[in-house]
Amino acid sequence: MKAAVLYRPGSAEELLLQERPIPTPSEGQVLVWVQAFGLNRSELMTRKGLSPNVQFPRVLGIECVGEVEFDPSGQYAKGQQVMAMMGGMGRDYDGSYAEYTVLPRHLLHPFESHLPWEVLGAIPEMFQTVHGSLHLALGIQPGETLLIRGGLHRWGCLQSRSRKI
Repeated sequence: MKAAVLYRPGSAEELLLQERPIPTPSEGQVLVWVQAFGLNRSELMTRKGLSPNVQFPRVLGIECVGEVEFDPSGQYAKGQQVMAMMGGMGRDYDGSYAEYTVLPRHLLHPFESHLPWEVLGAIPEMFQTVHGSLHLALGIQPGETLLIRGGLHRWGCLQSRSRKI
């Protein structure tokens, strides 16, 4: 499989596209065929060496969408669409900048969609950020309103300016 591997912090040129063996999942893990992933600022920080405790070489990528290739537990069938984000992806273990990645089963969120992969790839971290900000950080409740400035940012992509939360 192809993977973008970072051997040391630095510029984007430090990411090397390489052939690597397809990883094998162990207990509690699932092999995912990565179809798309978003690019995130936190990955930029990791690439620059600003994420503490990241050991190199590392395949970056904190989110992805794809299909289950193999789940040793049998919980997920081959071909099941899944998304995953955070939980150490691309920092504590290799992430989504690869054709295949092994992920902890508890990070997977199954879904069904006919949207193109390139659209789906932009969704997981975007939704997680907005949901966490609105509900976990702000504690916003139904019926409250929120003015969203900068409609091209992830907030604007997910909410209209006049919609009640």
